[in-house]
Amino acid sequence: MNPFQQSKFYLVEHLHLARDALHIYVALIVLFGSCILFGWRVHQWKPWLLVLLAALVGEVLDIRGMPGPFESAIGRENVKDILNTMAVPTMLLIAARYTNLFTRPQATTEAAQDSRDEAQVPAAPLGSERDVL
Repeated sequence: MNPFQQSKFYLVEHLHLARDALHIYVALIVLFGSCILFGWRVHQWKPWLLVLLAALVGEVLDIRGMPGPFESAIGRENVKDILNTMAVPTMLLIAARYTNLFTRPQATTEAAQDSRDEAQVPAAPLGSERDVL
């Protein structure tokens, strides 16, 4: 067993996670970490592609750690792991690109202007209580 697989088993055992959950957490760490580190946005392809690259590299390391020839080790579990890793980042990419789910509501110019002014008090007739300084 290679050090990569040993570290995966260590995390699964000590964090009490399922292997599939570990894939999802790593995908989210890579996605949001790359956005924070490189200033990317979730709606861009770059963080999604970095997650895909990390998933592919992880599966290659898993396959290389398996006994037997490299080509015969590729199976359904590896494909499932890649799909599982990419599911949440793909949903976030689609939601960020094609919905208003992650956009801030923009204030109208009039409302934005009013918010910067001092509080407005409606005018009172002359001689009333409000007219006294």
